[in-house]
Amino acid sequence: MHRRIAWLLLLCMLVFALPAMAQESFTMAGYDDSSVGHVWEENLFFQRMEEKTGVHFTFDQSTEYSAWQQKKTAFFAEGNLPDVLFKAELNTDEILRYYEAGQLIDLRPYLKSCMPNLSALLAEHPDWAQAITLPDGAIPALPTLNPLQNNNAMWINQTWLEALGLDMPTDADSLTEVLRAFKTGDPNRNGKQDEIPLSFMGMWDLHFLGHAFGLVSNDYGVYLDAQGQVQTTLNAEENRAFLAWLNDLWEEELLDHNGFTTMDSLRQITDSDADMTYGVFFGPTPLNLVPASALNEYVLLPPLAYEGQQVYRDLLGDVVPGAFAVTSACQDPETVLRWVDYLYSVEGSRLAQSGLEGVEYTVNMDGTWYWLDDIETVANSVLANATIADGANTPGYYPAELQLSYDSSDTQRMVGDMQLLKSYTVLPYPIVYLSEEDQARVNEIQLELGSWSETAMIRFVTGDTPLTDESWSDYTAQLDALNLQEMLAIWQKAVD
Repeated sequence: MHRRIAWLLLLCMLVFALPAMAQESFTMAGYDDSSVGHVWEENLFFQRMEEKTGVHFTFDQSTEYSAWQQKKTAFFAEGNLPDVLFKAELNTDEILRYYEAGQLIDLRPYLKSCMPNLSALLAEHPDWAQAITLPDGAIPALPTLNPLQNNNAMWINQTWLEALGLDMPTDADSLTEVLRAFKTGDPNRNGKQDEIPLSFMGMWDLHFLGHAFGLVSNDYGVYLDAQGQVQTTLNAEENRAFLAWLNDLWEEELLDHNGFTTMDSLRQITDSDADMTYGVFFGPTPLNLVPASALNEYVLLPPLAYEGQQVYRDLLGDVVPGAFAVTSACQDPETVLRWVDYLYSVEGSRLAQSGLEGVEYTVNMDGTWYWLDDIETVANSVLANATIADGANTPGYYPAELQLSYDSSDTQRMVGDMQLLKSYTVLPYPIVYLSEEDQARVNEIQLELGSWSETAMIRFVTGDTPLTDESWSDYTAQLDALNLQEMLAIWQKAVD
């Protein structure tokens, strides 16, 4: 074993010292949506990485998610595997299943010898290491590491607050008062009552507002309490109070009555000259719904207080597993791991996100940076042709410092808002690896339980089902009838 490790170390040192001599070729398969415009065969990122490392890839890129899922399944079913999976979108079920089948190799033995950048990050953040490690200690796939992952934040129109002389709301009651003022006070000053106090899209958005009643859970309605016990928000009394509050907002038309039937593309305001009609909405940034010209009107609505505490759901956490994997077909994992380890350095992250200094961007004397082309050219061609970080989850490390150092006051403010939100967020339930049997059972339960509970809560919000002691009792009884307790037991076993 010691001789094996020593040999690996020597080989990796040679690859690092003499990259131009390696000239090895590998097959790479993965997913990048057509909307981001990346064509891997032509993308300058891969060409520059080949110049740097001598490693060449033959690409098999999928540009539709469903097509990638089908192709990925076929790879493992037929055994005709590429050497590596890049932007692999492997979920925890797939990682465990394909590793146990011997089709993904354990990367842990190579980390210290071939991946110094990633090893240093995992040593500094033991929780990151835990999130990508299977119960037996293996690491079959590498992650995206981003302390500022996109979140479903709440954005509020600060211009409207100032126009009406209002303070930033701090809890559910003060938010209600602000929404009432937005509805009746003509804050956009166009003489019409066209304001939408709070815009949302489905119960998924509204669940994020549940923090105002102390409700923070994952998409299964599950969270881990301070004692390590798995709990659910679905049948909590706080959820009942939250739904009753939402019904009050609905009755006063403070919630968008199209919120359960519309979609983002229909809500977007694209005309920079249009009147802004949104008071509060959800999204990773304000640009999800409003044009860049209105960016300075919207600021982060900090988490609302409940019983003296401010807490908000961390949507993804710092770690997204399953971005990169090496299959059993690869004859030289050391070389490809040295290649991908560069993306876990600051320099590699900048190459993936911004391209090459002096070509796509330049750095100011104060350390800030800016694109050399105008922003329209960057959006239309530079990001597609010279970078790789957007689109599907890319393996690598994306430090907040790079985002904060972009020479734009609006960008710096938004990133600062994201950092502020991050200081309040918690990951409700950790990343775990369920057995194939348990995962199948959770999927089976959630298919019915999730759909039924969402519909039931929507009916409480809209008043189609009056929220009474009797209707709430019927609701909680049906949750148990749909195997809620069994699902909680499975999640408890996973963390135990």
